[in-house]
Amino acid sequence: MGPTSALVLFAVIWFMTLLCVVPIKLKTQQDVGKVTPGTQSGAPEVHHLKAKIWITTGISIVLFAIIGGIIVSGWITVEDMDWWGRLDNAYPDN
Repeated sequence: MGPTSALVLFAVIWFMTLLCVVPIKLKTQQDVGKVTPGTQSGAPEVHHLKAKIWITTGISIVLFAIIGGIIVSGWITVEDMDWWGRLDNAYPDN
């Protein structure tokens, strides 16, 4: 895995983790009881975004180490994901 692939893998893991972490302990305007006129009642009032970004980064580093280790070790390869045998016919000259 090259540096660009590692960066892309980390970015994908980070953003997917962020999308899972953001809704945790989110308090909306309706929950707090202060709905500003002209806004949706489900808009966040208390979001703790800075803490969630740090949590996301920590979880992402652990997941990246696990997934990157699996990829670099060769324990799971692209050929292992070829359940229908399409890679066998992709390069008929080899």
